[in-house]
Amino acid sequence: MKFSVDWLKQWVPVTQGAGELAGALTAAGLEVDTVTPVASAFAGVVVGQITACEPHPDADKLQLCRVDDGSGETLQVVCGAPNARPGLKMPFARVGAELDGGDQGVFRIGKARLRGVESFGMCCSARELGLSEDHDGLMELPADAPVGEDFRAFLDLDDRVIDLELTPNRADCLGIKGLARDVAAITGVAGTPLTIEPVTPALDEGVDIELLDPADCPRYVGRVLKGIDPTAPSPLWMREALRRSGIRSISAVVDATNYVLMELGQPMHAFDLDTLQGGVSVRRGRAGESLTLLDGKVVELDDSLLAICDASGPVALAGIMGGLDSGVTDVTSNVLLESAWFRPATIMGKARDLGLHTDASHRFERGVDPAGQVEAMERITALLLEICGGEAGPLLVAESPEHLPGRRPVRLRLDRLNRVLGSDLDAATVEGILRRLGMKLETVDGGWVATPPSSRFDIEIEEDLVEEVARIHGYDQLPAALPSGELTLPALSESTVPGAAVRDALCAADYFEAITYAFVDRGVLESLHLEAGALPLANPISSDMDVMRTALLPGLLKALGRNLRYQAGRVRLFETGKVFLQGDALVEVERVAAVACGPALPEQWGASTREVDFFDVKGDLERLLGLRGESADIRFEACERPFLHPGQAADVVVDGAVTGWVGALHPACQKALGLKTRVFAFELDLASISNREIPHANNISSFPLVRRDLAFLVPEGVSFAEIDAVTREVAGTLLTDLIIFDQFSGQGVEKGYKSLAIGLILQDVSSTLTDEVVESVIDRVVKGLDSRLEAQLRG
Repeated sequence: MKFSVDWLKQWVPVTQGAGELAGALTAAGLEVDTVTPVASAFAGVVVGQITACEPHPDADKLQLCRVDDGSGETLQVVCGAPNARPGLKMPFARVGAELDGGDQGVFRIGKARLRGVESFGMCCSARELGLSEDHDGLMELPADAPVGEDFRAFLDLDDRVIDLELTPNRADCLGIKGLARDVAAITGVAGTPLTIEPVTPALDEGVDIELLDPADCPRYVGRVLKGIDPTAPSPLWMREALRRSGIRSISAVVDATNYVLMELGQPMHAFDLDTLQGGVSVRRGRAGESLTLLDGKVVELDDSLLAICDASGPVALAGIMGGLDSGVTDVTSNVLLESAWFRPATIMGKARDLGLHTDASHRFERGVDPAGQVEAMERITALLLEICGGEAGPLLVAESPEHLPGRRPVRLRLDRLNRVLGSDLDAATVEGILRRLGMKLETVDGGWVATPPSSRFDIEIEEDLVEEVARIHGYDQLPAALPSGELTLPALSESTVPGAAVRDALCAADYFEAITYAFVDRGVLESLHLEAGALPLANPISSDMDVMRTALLPGLLKALGRNLRYQAGRVRLFETGKVFLQGDALVEVERVAAVACGPALPEQWGASTREVDFFDVKGDLERLLGLRGESADIRFEACERPFLHPGQAADVVVDGAVTGWVGALHPACQKALGLKTRVFAFELDLASISNREIPHANNISSFPLVRRDLAFLVPEGVSFAEIDAVTREVAGTLLTDLIIFDQFSGQGVEKGYKSLAIGLILQDVSSTLTDEVVESVIDRVVKGLDSRLEAQLRG
């Protein structure tokens, strides 16, 4: 929302400068993005008038103009503008004037000789003064512009433009009227609102208006104007007000609709009355109907879109944009003006679905004042009659009162307000703030019942009123006090692994925590074959964030890819968060995931560089699972998942249930995501590691360890996990650790078999192990592996 400070001061005569006003607005919750001047820096420019013109003796496209600059002396100026003519008033830069030359610095006007003819000054276009990009000719000023007056003063070009970043709930400030009410409340300066008098009809003509969907459009106000001058120019003050609001001047009728939109916050539209067939109706679109919009875009309608129609079909998209065929042109002399209230939910998101964003849709989808349509109609009628002439018909009002929103009274307790804010505000202060905000107050025991203005959709409960008082009184005026009260510490179970421990473990493994969006691109999910159960968003914030994530992997891969594009060769990221799966009901699951690529170790001199592999990431996952305790039943089983590399993928089985996976990203998925390096990842449910055995102390043996190394020939399909399980079962409590230190297959090993070398670490807490005891354990292990896994002891 851009607005001119001077325009605002017409509604509330504040004395603060633009910078001070911007600070006050931001402090009151209306965040200011920028404060900019309305024109470039220049001096020495006055209102000038061309009194005579004659051709340049040596140039076909130049003229010799005689210019009156108010100094009493007529100056000769060489000018090449196509619209230079006798009687024209325009900005004139005298000799010695200084203009903004951009990167070239200050441009100083001096006496010049152009094609052998002296020139004393310069007639200026709007672009040369930093007022617009228009450079087609001289900037034309009104006939009553006083010759010789300083041009900056004439147009008040020391004004400033403030650009607000309004939150969606403050649609009431999308117009000078609503903004002025807030500024008056903030500054304590009484407002001077515009008095809008009803226009007396000179015609008894109108059109029939029918509300076929009154819940979507409960009020539609129209008025016919006939005999307007389509060539009448918009007055300079209106063009300047629109320019400073970031709106381009088009024609008098269109400019008037935009002016009322910026002034009152009510979007308006004007139809060429002669193009309409019959009356006007407001209804939902129908299959097979289409409409060419003002910007030339053709829209296919359906029942999700609300349309303004005549007897021939749709002529405008309600709350978004008018139709091309019914729009006003430079020959339009009869118009139908529209001022309506559309239900925000009906308009919300529709413009974005069509690839559009208009000032009208921006306001209607947030909600305009449901009581402002007649006022806006009277205002634009008076403006057009003044600018374009013509005659006005009566107000045409079609409404369904039961569908119009009303503002519900809200109770505010003074003691509650002071308790929430930690303040000691008296009743008079609070009441003054609420009244300045346009609230209708009824005093009751201990407080008030406040009825918000019709434009304040955001005030519904007592806390909303508390916030209003706080922001207008000033957050910086509230006493600074530490929170008081008793906090009950939760009982933390030793059998639960806290989330912080999970994150700490991964940080200790050299991973960086990432936080990614829960919204992802369906296309990315499909490329990873993870789209099953994806919940689509009804109103996505962008086309590449249209579904809820079904896994953490897509977001982490996107972050990994971004880091790789910034030349990060070694990337290790993890994330904890929810995934969302849609079935009979929406299921939310807490998960942890990690991705890794590049060298296994940071660059150093003590070890040679090698790339991270499956076993590195699996080891990181095993250490994470180790938070459950040593007695946890955890296995890794080979699996096939479409997004993982065949032969380098495993399911994580905890207590008999598959709770996650680990593996290398499938080359096809890697290519689809534009990743040029191998990526390894894992993901599992947090619940699978949230429970652990309570730690307890064991006796520390003071007797020596005994190690025995064994080599077995085992079938290719037998995993080390199976060997580990059988060995621990048959060895008993004397086995304190089991390691694998070699694996070999190929030459010298029978086909279909592999050689595994394992080390058994034995120890007793009560005595030194004898050879007889050790050999007994080894014998049980050898026999057990032979009988259960067909493992043959190698010589």
